[in-house]
This record gives sequence, C-alpha cells and structure tokens, in this order.
Amino acid sequence: MTRFIASQLDAVFKGLGMGCAVLALVLPGQVISTPSRSNAVQLFVQQLPRVADFAAEDASDDVRQMANWVMDQRDHRGMPFVIVDKQHVRVFVFHPDGKLDGATPALMGSAAGDDSVPGIGEREMLAILPHERTTPAGRFLSSPGINSLGEDIIWVDYSAAVSMHRVRAKDPKERRLERLASATSDDNRISFGCINLPVAFYDSIVKPALGASQGVVYVLPETRSLQAVFGIRARVSQPS
Repeated sequence: MTRFIASQLDAVFKGLGMGCAVLALVLPGQVISTPSRSNAVQLFVQQLPRVADFAAEDASDDVRQMANWVMDQRDHRGMPFVIVDKQHVRVFVFHPDGKLDGATPALMGSAAGDDSVPGIGEREMLAILPHERTTPAGRFLSSPGINSLGEDIIWVDYSAAVSMHRVRAKDPKERRLERLASATSDDNRISFGCINLPVAFYDSIVKPALGASQGVVYVLPETRSLQAVFGIRARVSQPS
C-alpha cells in the first residue's frame, strides 16, 4: 500500500512539475518536516476522485452511497478503507483512491443490532449471551494486531474486541467454511461479533491494505439509518 500511495503522489507531483525530487521527501525512511509531510498528504487527498469505482462489482445502494460519500467528503483522509455491509453480510475493500480492491462474503455477529454491550471486550467469550453477539455499526480506525493465539488480525473496535480475521473452522458443527461458500447470506450470521473472512481474501486483499498501518472501517447499520450513524443526509450522485 505504501508503494501504491507513493505512485499516486508521484503522479500528482509530476502533474505539478515537481518530479521525483519531491517524491523522495515523502517516502518511508526519509527525514522531512511535519509540515512538508502534511502538505504532501493533503495534496494527495485533494487530487482524489469524488466517487468510488466499483468496476463491475455488485453492491447494495447503501454500500455505493457510503463509498461515494467517503470519497466526496474525503472522510478516509487518504487511507485505504473498508465497508462492511451487515444486511448482505459482505465486505468491500477500497484503495485510497476509491477503487475497489476486492469484495467477499463474510461471517458476522449472530445477533442483529448496531451496538456493543458496554464492557463486552473484557468478558470471556463463553459469557457472552446470544443476543449480545453483535457486530457494532460505525466508523472505526483500524489497526493491525495479534490475537491471543498469535495470529495477525485487524482490530476494528479494540475496546469491544471486534476484529477482522481469517475464518477459523475449529468446530465442525458450526460449518463456517460451508456458510461462507453457500449461495445465500442467510446462514452467515454465526460469529460472536468479529468479521470472519475467507483465508485467501484476508491474505491477498485485507492484509496488504491494512496489515501494516491504519485504515478506516465503516460498518453499515442494520437497525438504524446511514444518517443516524454517519450523518449522511443526501445521496451522493453516481458517476455517469
């Protein structure tokens, strides 16, 4: 992802006639002043498109509205971002420029709801009641982490112990792999609240995007409106 951002910054700087000399100032390992780095990032963000690019991927109206709002408002601050569609149990990962990197079915919290129970992140999993197993809605700054098993994960809501991680098929009765592979999303609500992803998708899409630095994760609501959760008041126009 660093290479991706660098390439985008390179294009911006070349367009302004500034060339590689300026690009060298924003590459990792270089010592530059905070104002210079901040200005470079702001310039990059200003040059981004105002709408997301889904290519040929199918997505719900709410997902498209959310992605276009993110790009129009620059809400992701030039970081990679993820949209989690709980109603259709799918995950969409975007490059900083709004181009879709990939989409996949997922497994999410078995209980409907948009809020985590206070203090749930400090409780043992077996003490979490069925109606408390929600995937919370909202805007979250993600961060890479390691779970208690030593596996790399992406924290979505650290305080609520909600993360994105590879699907774990430990209990055959849960049929998690079969649920992911099924043609319907009706059986994809099985987790305690975490977002379970296919192993190949996590390794090839999610980890390169979010595994080394922060990103933004938007979990869409299922009991409230986009306006109530994100303050989106009007539909952002679709590209013609």
